[in-house]
Amino acid sequence: MKASSSRRAVRMGDQIMREVATLLVEEAQDPRLQLVTLSGVRMNANLRIAEIFYTVSGDAEHRRKVQTGLEKASGFLRSHIGRRLKLQFTPELRFVFDDFLEDVVYGKSNSND
Repeated sequence: MKASSSRRAVRMGDQIMREVATLLVEEAQDPRLQLVTLSGVRMNANLRIAEIFYTVSGDAEHRRKVQTGLEKASGFLRSHIGRRLKLQFTPELRFVFDDFLEDVVYGKSNSND
């Protein structure tokens, strides 16, 4: 996915992140989606795809369950976002686990020092 850094893409990403966070807290009924923290949104160049980065504590199995829950809720979230933001085209929501904090805390590194 070719990410966009335009001001419009950044603004739209911020709005989508706020709305998804609000929906997860106030409306999502799935217990797998509790304590999920959104860390960012990256829009593609034509604003048709929103990659939503999230973190959650727990082991790999718990992360898989959360990922499944988010993917299952994506239609619900997308329809609510479209209505709340009054968008002509609501972007596809893709959820990506953000391991940046784990890398910092546990000292993982991609470099060969």
